[in-house]
Amino acid sequence: MNNIAMNIVAVPDIAGPVENAATENEVLAISEMSELFGVTLRTLRFYEEKGLLHPVRRGARRFYGSRDVGRMRVILQAKKIGLTLAEIRRVIKLVESDTPKTDQYRELQGICQAQQEMLHEQKALLDEQVTEVDDVLTALNKLVAAN
Repeated sequence: MNNIAMNIVAVPDIAGPVENAATENEVLAISEMSELFGVTLRTLRFYEEKGLLHPVRRGARRFYGSRDVGRMRVILQAKKIGLTLAEIRRVIKLVESDTPKTDQYRELQGICQAQQEMLHEQKALLDEQVTEVDDVLTALNKLVAAN
């Protein structure tokens, strides 16, 4: 297997791929890409269909370059924090733009802060639901024990 993803400088994945000229021409077959990221072939085809990955096609085979490897790192971290496909597309567009890195980082920070706020709100609602279910179960347990 190629070392494309291993030669990328360690930054938060969502901050975008850091290109490495030495690996720019290396490619991964779809099976290697799948194995590298622990995703199914179907997942890779889905991201291609949605325009997030752009493998080179040779006949019926797909090959992924360093740009797609970097994009996949961004996609998976963005997905892990709960961003939608539209938001992931926005992040990729941002990190691949000519916008100065400091401005990119500030915009990414804003995206992540908005996501964090939404997740905290969802967590508070879930905590309320868990408490309500706990109370219902306590009452039911008492009823069952009394009969």
